[in-house]
Amino acid sequence: MTIKAASQASFRRLVSAFVDLYADRLHNRHWGEIVNIKPGHTLDIQLSFLGLDRQQADELWQPFIRFVTEAEGEFTFTRPPSIRTGPAARRWDVAYIKQRAPQAILSDGRPGAPAENVFWAANLSEAGHFIHGFESLWLGASLLSGVERPRLVEALLAAAQHATVELHLQKGLAGGSDAAIASARETATNPAVIDAFVLAIIASEGPPAYSGLSGHEPDLADARKNAAGIAKAVGELRKVAPDGGAYLAESSFFEPKWQQAYWGPNYQRLLEIKQKYDPAGLFFVRHGVGSDDWSDDGFARLAAHP
Repeated sequence: MTIKAASQASFRRLVSAFVDLYADRLHNRHWGEIVNIKPGHTLDIQLSFLGLDRQQADELWQPFIRFVTEAEGEFTFTRPPSIRTGPAARRWDVAYIKQRAPQAILSDGRPGAPAENVFWAANLSEAGHFIHGFESLWLGASLLSGVERPRLVEALLAAAQHATVELHLQKGLAGGSDAAIASARETATNPAVIDAFVLAIIASEGPPAYSGLSGHEPDLADARKNAAGIAKAVGELRKVAPDGGAYLAESSFFEPKWQQAYWGPNYQRLLEIKQKYDPAGLFFVRHGVGSDDWSDDGFARLAAHP
């Protein structure tokens, strides 16, 4: 469903109601995927559920839907609520998807391409896109507590005045099983993921663009405008998650404190391992463990090594 609020005050009520619903009834093993909080007082909900039937899901959402429909003049469904169910085992079954939701995928159009060569339609823009800015931040589950919840809502509202906030609810590990949490602690990832209920992503992109190629130059004015909005938006979220870190695979190219953001307290041990097994720095990646010894663009060594 997608809901547009008539004013900032109404939007505050809407976002508060959703955060209450999520904290009380959706923050569990059944629910995941994405919710977008957008400029223009818009809330876009694209969640998936597992282990519930359609009636159970419908009953869970009815109070929220009534709240929206009964608040006369405050909210409008620009995309009405829709709950669809199907066997999870068919989620990646190409024939099944083509039958049930053909609009969800695109096919490889090259002559002779196998019929199973498909990709999600939503990913089309990633083929050659020109990224204006990209930030991610883990938000701790403590923000869902009664005392902290209003601060979370205000931060989300403030951020959404500048750029869309994507709440990737399938990525935080808070509430996971003991076995999953124990396993995650044995990885190099920033432990912030263990306590996070969500990964907030704020990003913007343009179509494929190539400097100097007539008709395909990047729109730098638009890019700079969006990049500034992204920076302001993530700044609002950092007020409630100053040590949230970031997800290495989806983060800013210009992350200033990347050691802490990506690995947190694990970085020093990782660096020691790197120095032990690769003392000459043969293996290198920008903003990777040990790249402290290289220029930010990755082309110049900053210190002499044997």
